[in-house]
Amino acid sequence: MSSAASWSYTAAATLWPLLGRDDWTGAATYGAPQVIACDYSAEVMRMTDAKGEEFISRQQIFTERAGVEPGDMILIGVSVSLDPITAGAAEVRAVTRWGDTLDRQADDYRIST
Repeated sequence: MSSAASWSYTAAATLWPLLGRDDWTGAATYGAPQVIACDYSAEVMRMTDAKGEEFISRQQIFTERAGVEPGDMILIGVSVSLDPITAGAAEVRAVTRWGDTLDRQADDYRIST
């Protein structure tokens, strides 16, 4: 973790990575919950996802955690629930990446739901 992240990412979020969809039902399958260091904002913003579709983001989560993808589920706070829907998680719609301008150790990401 970079020196800037160690003092700025002091909150926790739980991430459930999307593993795939059932061929028969189309139901999403998620991996085990993973807790990540983060900070967050509850700002309403109009955004565009990777498919070019506009959506209203109500929550932005800032982290150094790489590999978060649209379709994953995320919740501010810590959860051990295996079901992200029951836990109250929101779907990741867009991920924005910024370079680590201070230490060049790990890039920063904004996860928008």
